[in-house]
Amino acid sequence: MTRRASGERGAALLSVLLLVAVMAVIAATALDRLTLATRIAGSAAVVDQGRAYSFAAEQIALRRVGDLVGRDPAKLTLAGNWLGRDFVLPLPGGEGRARLRDASNCFNLNSLVAETAPGRFSQRSGAMRQFAALMTAIGIDGGEAQAIAGAVADWIDSDGNDGPLGAEDNVYRSMPTPYLAANRKMVDVSELRAVRGVSPKIYARLKPWICVLPVTDPVRLNVNTLAPEQAPLVAMLLPGELTLADSRAALAARPAGGYGSSVRFWESGPLERFDPPNDVAEQAAVTSRWLELTTNVTMGDGFLTAVSLIDANGGAPAAGQAPPMIVRRNWVESD
Repeated sequence: MTRRASGERGAALLSVLLLVAVMAVIAATALDRLTLATRIAGSAAVVDQGRAYSFAAEQIALRRVGDLVGRDPAKLTLAGNWLGRDFVLPLPGGEGRARLRDASNCFNLNSLVAETAPGRFSQRSGAMRQFAALMTAIGIDGGEAQAIAGAVADWIDSDGNDGPLGAEDNVYRSMPTPYLAANRKMVDVSELRAVRGVSPKIYARLKPWICVLPVTDPVRLNVNTLAPEQAPLVAMLLPGELTLADSRAALAARPAGGYGSSVRFWESGPLERFDPPNDVAEQAAVTSRWLELTTNVTMGDGFLTAVSLIDANGGAPAAGQAPPMIVRRNWVESD
């Protein structure tokens, strides 16, 4: 009888210890999930607050752009030290920094096509030559440059026919992971990585020089805000004629108040011997329609970046006819 009672007490003790262990595991799991939920809720609050501050920065930037355009709708220069400058925004419990850059001074990949009808795109041969010239100017092999220019144009145009040195669905279907060409405007430069011939190395080299704007108009650079080191963008306007040295010299010789017109730019000393066609001459503009605002917001351990594309014309045909507006916004979040 004594041995049986002792065995029962031992079994009861083991049961209690097992129950305590199970409850401890459950409690630890619940506490861990509660901590995670609290952190998620806190991060969401920080992100929401950061986005609100970014929206406020956009409104400040729109007013600033409106003032810049309002000074002289026909010309946008570096006056006011606005380009590439960090504007600090003191925030409760954090800090914001906003920077404007000229988003017109790049090669818009969508300019490789012309919109002949709503949603219908055909290749623009002149833009393809300029894109190839830009790639050659920044050190990409000439043959590769022409093939990439043709492939990108085929990627965007509406037909399914291979253009000269281009690539359409039949090329992409034969790849190890088959896919199809987009046959529409690009919405982000990262799409270029899917185009035949664009290796990671070529993409990295091209990225600082290209952009994707929501229009298919020919590239229009602002020679009043281009830096001399951006000379390849000017040189591409006349492939095989205009050298990097001439382009750099024309930008370095820019008057303090900027060039007053495209005509004055082409009549400047380093370029006076050139006689570009009217459509090419107009690509060296003296104003900018597209500006990009980058806003960095830091709150505690949270960090958020907003990249906003501004249409300085506000959707109107020319500057000064409508207030500037935001046409696109991208978010990058981390903590």
